[in-house]
Amino acid sequence: MSDWPEGRNGGPGERYGQGSANPRPEGARAMPHVRRRPAPQPQSPPRIPPQPGGAPGYADAPGYDSGYNTGQVYGGGGAGRGPGGGQGGGPLGGDSGYVQPRPAPNWGRRLKVGALSLVVVVLAVSIGTYFWADGKLKREVDLSKVIDRPSEGDGTNYLIVGSDSREGMTDEDKKKLHTGSAEGKRTDSMMILHDGSNGPTLVSLPRDSNVEIPSFVGSESGKKYEGTGRTVKLNAAYAEDGPELLVRTVEFNTGLRIDHYVEIGFGGFANIVDAIGGVELDIPKAFKDKKSGADFQAGKQTLNGEQSLAFVRTRYAFAGSDLDRTKNQQKFLAALASQTATPSTVLNPFKLYPTMGAGLDTLIVDKDMSLWSLGNMFFAMKGVTGGDGTSMNIPLTGQSVNGNLVWDKDKVKQLVEQLKNDDKVTVKGS
Repeated sequence: MSDWPEGRNGGPGERYGQGSANPRPEGARAMPHVRRRPAPQPQSPPRIPPQPGGAPGYADAPGYDSGYNTGQVYGGGGAGRGPGGGQGGGPLGGDSGYVQPRPAPNWGRRLKVGALSLVVVVLAVSIGTYFWADGKLKREVDLSKVIDRPSEGDGTNYLIVGSDSREGMTDEDKKKLHTGSAEGKRTDSMMILHDGSNGPTLVSLPRDSNVEIPSFVGSESGKKYEGTGRTVKLNAAYAEDGPELLVRTVEFNTGLRIDHYVEIGFGGFANIVDAIGGVELDIPKAFKDKKSGADFQAGKQTLNGEQSLAFVRTRYAFAGSDLDRTKNQQKFLAALASQTATPSTVLNPFKLYPTMGAGLDTLIVDKDMSLWSLGNMFFAMKGVTGGDGTSMNIPLTGQSVNGNLVWDKDKVKQLVEQLKNDDKVTVKGS
């Protein structure tokens, strides 16, 4: 009787394979069961230190496989594959070909960095532009030399003067602009610009106005000159002792305190217009004047620097002479300010810097004038033609003294009170 169970290989009656006559192939032998270690948790695989005697740990043993898969991609072998860069290719050693996945771009962070960089650049350019422009201002008029000044009122009052200065002009420029070659300089136009809460008010002071020269202190000598009741044309005050005496004379005859003084010459005026590409103006009636070089047809047209200067200087072609000229000056300056303070000029450095350079190089201002105040004056000038703006000639009586224009003292007093109190201007000018 056989000791082997039925069906078990190797029984006495069923031997086969090596050493037997049975041609049946040898089957797989039953192997003892080997228990496999459980897979480790998802974390870095432990590294077993080398065994005593120099024997490698399991993790270092050649061909060792823990059965742990982190989800990383391993490709074929080859030196230099994967971030490891050396032999074996991957950081874990061996020929793994490990490839580090590229992280997704952080767009939120990139936008923040970009916005911050833009702000820094804008601030740097703005600060640089401020100091560049501030350094160009000619602060030559000292209003502290003006004596016996009126009390301050509400708002800010600017005395804006257009002089016939030919400083910096070549003989060719003088000929082109019809300025003549007279030495020195005189005032060609004078205006008071009041900037207040009730809108800007622009008041022209005709150069032929009959005014009294009061007591004053010489701007250069420091000597006091007592008033004698002497009356002259307003522009004679400037010719006699410059801007300080002009301010003193205007304050004495109006009772209005002047906060800032701004003066521009012929050449600078023309350069500003050319820098912005001309000024568009609607001329209601054609006129021509040999002395100023004016020759205009009626209708809308764009004036360059030379034409603009001729337009604001012309007086002999008009029946009202200087009064009509002051109205044209107001009209032109408002158009100039309105067309300069536009995004196409302010946001275009190729237009902004030439315009600022042309204007600031020729401006003469008082010592307390800041770029901020100058900017406020510019935008107030732009607002003159707006809904709340007012432009006028100073009220006149219609009489004359030696051909000089006489102011209406009662109306002038009322106008000055309204400006001082920052009230709505109701006085009508000439």
